[in-house]
Amino acid sequence: MSVPSEWQATTRLSLRPPTPVDAPAVLRILSDDSVVRYNPSDRVEELSEVEAVLQRWLEHWSHHDFGNCCVFERETGRLIGNCGVRRMTVHAAPVLNLMYRFHPSAWGRGYATEAALAVLDWASRSLPGEIVLARVRPENAASQAVARRIGLRRDPLFDDQGKDGLDWAFTNRPQ
Repeated sequence: MSVPSEWQATTRLSLRPPTPVDAPAVLRILSDDSVVRYNPSDRVEELSEVEAVLQRWLEHWSHHDFGNCCVFERETGRLIGNCGVRRMTVHAAPVLNLMYRFHPSAWGRGYATEAALAVLDWASRSLPGEIVLARVRPENAASQAVARRIGLRRDPLFDDQGKDGLDWAFTNRPQ
């Protein structure tokens, strides 16, 4: 698969599939305790672990032509997080799992909302009718706020047990 230089863009952000050169910056994000506070099993400590994560992201890209992206500030070119959708099944229903995770230095600027909205808009145009699902821990008010700001609604039908505890569901499903 050839990696596009940009998959989605917003006023302030650029999203593209990961490349091996992104691994050190992704390690900086996924090794930060505050980033993985609600999902401690997602914490990585070694570059080799990040390389395996990026390989899984790229495998999804190669099978589906979409997936989890690295998110960059357009102004600085700095990798500040990841955001994207991946296919999965929850309670026997196919869904697009919306993920967003950012370095604490990028928190409070609306970047997660901006990136997640760009991905949701893409999914609505490119994969109409698909359920987009954000899985959020009940204690993670900031992530819940992002889901609500982009128009997802709390959908208990898709609540599910995650690796580290209960995941509340927020979806675009008509209710």
